Amino acid sequence: MTSSYRAPVADMLFTLRHVAGLDRMIADGLAPGLEEDVSAAILEEAAKFAAERLAPLNRVGDQEGARFKDGLVTTAPGFREAYRDWATAGWNALPGPTEFGGQGLPTLIAIACGEMWNSACMAFSLGPLLTFGAMEALREHGTQELKETYLHKLVSGEWMGTMNLTEPQAGSDLSTLRTRAERAGDGSYKITGQKIFITYGDHDLTENIIHLVLARVADAPAGTRGISLFLVPKFLVEADGSIGEANDVRCHSIEHKLGIHASPTCTMVYGDKGGAKGFLVGEENRGLSCMFTMMNNARLNVATQGVAIAERATQQALAYALERRQGRAPDAKGNAMSLIAEQPDVQRMLLTMSGLTQAARSLCYLTAEAIDRAQRSETPEARSAAFERASLLTPVAKAFSTDIGVEVASMGVQVHGGMGFIEETGAAQHLRDARIAPIYEGTNGIQAIDLVTRKLPLSEGRAIASLIAGMRSTAQKLVGINNPAFGQMAARLRDAVEALDRATQYMLSALRDAPRDALAGASPYLRLFGLAQGTASLAELALAAHGDVRNGATDPASARRIGVARFFAENIATGATGLEVAVTAGAASVHDAAPALAS
Repeated sequence: MTSSYRAPVADMLFTLRHVAGLDRMIADGLAPGLEEDVSAAILEEAAKFAAERLAPLNRVGDQEGARFKDGLVTTAPGFREAYRDWATAGWNALPGPTEFGGQGLPTLIAIACGEMWNSACMAFSLGPLLTFGAMEALREHGTQELKETYLHKLVSGEWMGTMNLTEPQAGSDLSTLRTRAERAGDGSYKITGQKIFITYGDHDLTENIIHLVLARVADAPAGTRGISLFLVPKFLVEADGSIGEANDVRCHSIEHKLGIHASPTCTMVYGDKGGAKGFLVGEENRGLSCMFTMMNNARLNVATQGVAIAERATQQALAYALERRQGRAPDAKGNAMSLIAEQPDVQRMLLTMSGLTQAARSLCYLTAEAIDRAQRSETPEARSAAFERASLLTPVAKAFSTDIGVEVASMGVQVHGGMGFIEETGAAQHLRDARIAPIYEGTNGIQAIDLVTRKLPLSEGRAIASLIAGMRSTAQKLVGINNPAFGQMAARLRDAVEALDRATQYMLSALRDAPRDALAGASPYLRLFGLAQGTASLAELALAAHGDVRNGATDPASARRIGVARFFAENIATGATGLEVAVTAGAASVHDAAPALAS
């Protein structure tokens, strides 16, 4: 039997407060009206919708999937009703601009809610994810006329948005993009071309779909410098805001995928009848920078998908381990079989799953907080520093968290044993669904390259130095804790932070003197970064839990938080020194790979 989902609201709030700094944001006046009790109320209501309305769709969505027939896409049973109620309840407007009907809540709260919705049903949540990105891109770069025409409906959820980048010959490398845009006499453009892998490119959830499409005008420069961004609605919009005639855009087919079956992944065709009508967003030949506004938003949301699937897989594995009896644990009494949760190897797997999930969650929340401060801080200096911090953390959050999603889901299958390989338990679906997240919105290898080549050098390395200083400060706080439950947490965190610092200095030097070496070590460097920051974040949770205990709290959650942080430090963070060696001394074996890869 597949397990139910219960959002870990208490753990999420604890992380928001003690790692991401929600209390500081409120104290600094950056989240007006969002006192702690308000945040808790929002998360509780989001959790209720996730458990009651979305979680039941996960299984049927996987089995039934989206359907394509006679040129139309139909979503899985129950999706239309759930989406209608979700939008009516105002959830789509959560992060939206207030001037267009949104609630204007911080990214930090939106990301926490998104985690729950993705845990409940990732295939459902993918649609709103792209709409959030479209809202952000249009708000930042659209003309006032485009905003007035489209933003109200996108914010309310009456319409949904998409992101159209990929073409058959242009995946991660957009320089070979071929979709064309021809200037029309009325200020609009005629768009012709084909896009593939378009999430929710067509569906029956809303009456209109707003596509943001990358294309080239006729005289554009070659490569990525000649790409422009266009808004192309499925149905044209009349002057009074009503739906007009169909635009020259259609879904040609949907993909048959490993996972997220209920999310329609479409091949879109523009211009069968001479050209779809499109409207320029931003400036000609500046489309990629506009689209990056949408992509960066989507990358953090995808990072959260990794956390979400990991959380769901961990809950299910733990529930199974507390029911399944097999063999006898080393200290078992009598002849009865033991719960597998009492077996040391299973305990190790469950602790690993829990620790990795919480580390990834902390990293995503830290990134969201940096984004909020970049947008909401009062002074330009504060906004600039927060922007660099967010820029540095985003590729780490995306790659580390989505890798974690796959690893934890795989361990979840392992905990189930043979039953995990059987579809009826649902453990396999988590692994299938999680596997796309390290691929889309920029593969994790590209995230590592972006981190090393573009983000580490920010402000001559001051951004990364500031983060490392924060990790060292956490390690120093641990030194003063006289609690045997903390074990070797302080020493292991210190080891991980120093390994990251040495690897960082190597990378900054290699970027100047041996860029191929830097590229060869980019992925292990990103993993090292995630491990060190994850260890520090879990240590902060342990410190806060220790403080609660000293103040008289008897909540079992405090002991659990300290125990998970200790396990992570003593069993997972120890990989940091090995990753440092791979970063600083592993490049030669990569460069000399040709003989080893010869067929």
